[in-house]
Amino acid sequence: MFLINTTDVHKTPLTNEDAQTLGMEAAIEVERFLAHRENNTETPLTSLPMLARELDVSSIHIKDEGFRLGLGSFKALGGSYAVIRLVLEEASRRLSRQVDVSELHSTEVSAAAAAMTVACATDGNHGRSVAQGAQLVGAKAAIFVHSGVSDERVAAIARFGADMIRVDGNYDDSVREASRAAAERGWTIVSDTSWPGYERIPGLVMQGYTALIREALRKMPEPPTHVFVQSGVGGIAAAVAGYLAIEMGDERPVFTVVDPSRAACLVESAKAGKVVAIPHVEPTVMAMLECYEPSLVAWRILSRVADAFMTVDEDEAISVMRRLADPVAGDPAIVAGESGGVGLAGLVKAVGDNEMKTALRLGPRSRILLINTEGATDPAKYEEIVGQKPEQVAAKNVEKKV
Repeated sequence: MFLINTTDVHKTPLTNEDAQTLGMEAAIEVERFLAHRENNTETPLTSLPMLARELDVSSIHIKDEGFRLGLGSFKALGGSYAVIRLVLEEASRRLSRQVDVSELHSTEVSAAAAAMTVACATDGNHGRSVAQGAQLVGAKAAIFVHSGVSDERVAAIARFGADMIRVDGNYDDSVREASRAAAERGWTIVSDTSWPGYERIPGLVMQGYTALIREALRKMPEPPTHVFVQSGVGGIAAAVAGYLAIEMGDERPVFTVVDPSRAACLVESAKAGKVVAIPHVEPTVMAMLECYEPSLVAWRILSRVADAFMTVDEDEAISVMRRLADPVAGDPAIVAGESGGVGLAGLVKAVGDNEMKTALRLGPRSRILLINTEGATDPAKYEEIVGQKPEQVAAKNVEKKV
């Protein structure tokens, strides 16, 4: 499915609140927070010139979040950042003064954190980020996972000391159960999706993601003309699209949101012109994108600044995983998880369809920016799909350098 955004609010300004959440001042503050993380380093921006030639575009750059903060996913930027912000706010309340991130490991901040329990629902990556943030500051974490989350992903979260709670059903069921349990026990929900009355904390999670787009723009030789970003509830797509709209204005790139066809909650919302929940049918291999109702905040932003919405099928996502692992001769190999390369799958589909290609104004001068949102966060699943271990794929680039 492919839709050009025709909602009534398309290309109208973001709300003041959303502009403040995703604007330059907030993004600079995110980078200041990251500077206090011991293992922080910018993730690579990888150029694929041979693939660009094959697809008849000027350039393709992929921001590779498979290297982010030891978690292998862009989600490392969001949940942990929100947890740190919330702990510092609690310490500020207790001390009746503003507590800065430079005091993160002070006795006063540790005392505030020790009294807090943060909770969330997750498909895997967001939960790891929240759990890592809680461990970093000394808070407790309760992470709710639905029946479709693999044991390996659960174990990866538990390694950060979080209490793991299994929930029957899908991701949306786990969101509801996490909210219910947190309200009952006085825990703080740190969700990457939002709903009426609960927007500020998901906004902080999205704010954390702005770091990756700032890093990418600094490294690109020229600004992108087109951006394709995959989406679950919409957080990463909205953060990137919102930041680009604020900072580039009328010069912003054509922005396309890419959904799995089996969990196309944003496409269906674009079709309806409002947030809609879709039925849970057959699970998708794109596990980190398997969401059935958009985040309210994310939809509010994307309805204004996204230009198009599209879906990709299971085989298209799998094909791109393999294509990145065994790239066009001359291009580096990239380890992309089941959801990581979906933006590229959208690009490949669009250039192969004359209607989409024309509507998006794709051509030989197009400069494409994509985000590999996750590496092999489930290595066993990755090997099953690609036929190679993640380390074997990564070793190809080492061999080229030698």
